[in-house]
Amino acid sequence: MLLRLIIPILFFYSFSLFSLSDKTKDNIPEVIITAIKTGNAKELAKYFNQNVELVILNQEDVYSKAQAELIIKDFFAKNTPSDFSVLHQGGKEGARFAVGEIKTNNGNYRIFFLLKIINEQPYIHQFRVEKQ
Repeated sequence: MLLRLIIPILFFYSFSLFSLSDKTKDNIPEVIITAIKTGNAKELAKYFNQNVELVILNQEDVYSKAQAELIIKDFFAKNTPSDFSVLHQGGKEGARFAVGEIKTNNGNYRIFFLLKIINEQPYIHQFRVEKQ
């Protein structure tokens, strides 16, 4: 009798854990969020695709990974981050996006980036910074 009660509970608990771990793998990697929050362009660039569509205020183009890193580094040098929070994220299998707000010494900016999963690794394909 006790076994009949325990089995459904264990099944439900196992399924809940599986669902939770499945959802966390779809989230934006924490290292990307931390890199933006701390203004670490070098760490952020590790997640850039070989070519990145970059929009930083009025500057917009497709840049190589190395060029994009320098542009982001310059932005962070002029706008020292004090905080970053993700406001919204979503996507589907193979692609994720996030919209967030970064607070800097020169005001607040909205950041949008698009990740695509290639060989099970996330790569930033698009990164936008707009004045709020």
